Amino acid sequence: MDNRREVSEFLTSRRAKITPEQAGIPGGSNRRVPGLRRTEVAILAGVSVEYYAKLERGQIAGASASVLEAIVRALQLDDTERAHLFDLARAADGIPASGRPRRRATRHSASRPSLHWALEAVTGAVAFVRDPRQNLLATNALGRRFYAPVIGDGGRTPNLARFQFLDPAARDFYPDWDLFADMCVTIMRAEAGRDPHDRALQDLVGELSTRSDTFRRLWAAHDVRTHGTGTKRFHHPEVGELTLAYEDLALTAEPGLAMIIYTAEPGSPSEERLRLLSSLSAEQPPTLGRPSRTLRPDGERLSGGHGGVG
Repeated sequence: MDNRREVSEFLTSRRAKITPEQAGIPGGSNRRVPGLRRTEVAILAGVSVEYYAKLERGQIAGASASVLEAIVRALQLDDTERAHLFDLARAADGIPASGRPRRRATRHSASRPSLHWALEAVTGAVAFVRDPRQNLLATNALGRRFYAPVIGDGGRTPNLARFQFLDPAARDFYPDWDLFADMCVTIMRAEAGRDPHDRALQDLVGELSTRSDTFRRLWAAHDVRTHGTGTKRFHHPEVGELTLAYEDLALTAEPGLAMIIYTAEPGSPSEERLRLLSSLSAEQPPTLGRPSRTLRPDGERLSGGHGGVG
């Protein structure tokens, strides 16, 4: 990814979102740009107009933490946007988000037997492991049945972003499709800022930008978010509508991977439907993400099993 372009477009898009009134500046009637002017951001941040203009052109390398914090305050960035700006600045300085020297990217793995034991021990909820590229790497038994529309019956590793934007079935599976689309892109945006040298993520963004007008529009907005917990609605082809709460848990042993768990409110119709789906899943043989089923570097399986939408 072009770091300068990413920085420039991110700062410009954030500046456009802040009105003079929100910043405590008299608005006036003759304003040609949405949001704040560069000069106004510079004044709010306590830096020269020339220096802020340089930053907004993407020349952020060498910017001090104090200057970045001043920009954060001036643009009223939230915690996720602040982290994204600092990630972009670290990338410009040649330092990955981890703070360690840049190294060749490693492929994420969910093949440890103990991880699969942990997943399978979750019996009353949907549990799965996802990587930063939205690949569905492993699931428990209920998760395999729940995500059957995503997993499909052959092809590449199941990918939630490809399913979201390229598979018509997604609009049935996600009743709040627009909300899911926005969440998917904002999560991917944040991941791209954390690891701008992830070629596989770049390729996925390029593919989706080419094939989906909605993805291209949302990606161009430069919005970033984290979604650690919340509630989502699904419409499963076997049991109907489900309203599920989710928790996103980082896996310390596998940096970059997350385990997501979906549960239903006790006593609710969704819990009854999830139990029904669980009983159906007991008949389904485990395939996705089993330790014995490895992946080639291109994401294709070396041996049988279920793949995903492509």
